[in-house]
Amino acid sequence: MNSIDKLTEIFSKFPGIGPRQAKRFVYFILSRSGDYAGELTRAVLELKKEIVQCARCLRFFAKNGHDAKLCSVCSDDTRDSSMLMIVPRDIDFEAVEKSGSFKGYYFILGGVIPILEKEPEKRIRNKELGIRIKEGIKNGLKEIVIAMNANQDGENTAEYLKEKLKNFELQTSVLGRGLSTGTELEYADPETLKNAFLHRTNNIDTS
Repeated sequence: MNSIDKLTEIFSKFPGIGPRQAKRFVYFILSRSGDYAGELTRAVLELKKEIVQCARCLRFFAKNGHDAKLCSVCSDDTRDSSMLMIVPRDIDFEAVEKSGSFKGYYFILGGVIPILEKEPEKRIRNKELGIRIKEGIKNGLKEIVIAMNANQDGENTAEYLKEKLKNFELQTSVLGRGLSTGTELEYADPETLKNAFLHRTNNIDTS
């Protein structure tokens, strides 16, 4: 395998990127003048040095020269500790946080569960979620908001989480259907996300 094929294979593993688009990326890099490839390499290396994972919500954040173990949200004592929102990925956290509609804390699930998945617990941060919820209960957690994408995999993940959350005596809610079917959280505009949160469905039976 030559270097073009190898890099194409790497790019094709990116979310939403197929082999043809991945090869376009490779040829784009080759066509750039100057030290573009070198800059890209250095940027990737710096990314691994400067970005760490929050010990509580598991999202990635910039250290900014500090050795903090918690991100700016998890370390903010002014947020509502009675609410925890579960989102699939870091990009979804950013979309919800940008909307300004939610003032509680978050947990990044690490993905979603495809409908035909036989081992769902291996596709998400199942164990870590249980630990985070138990920690939250000690600090006044009362409601968990399930914020999944409005598509089949998102709905399947929400159903899985509802079952899991029956083990905890907590109010559980899901985002209102202000999100159009097929919508991913990262592409929803702030106003849509705000309405989806305000009209979330509460009081799911956890008995």
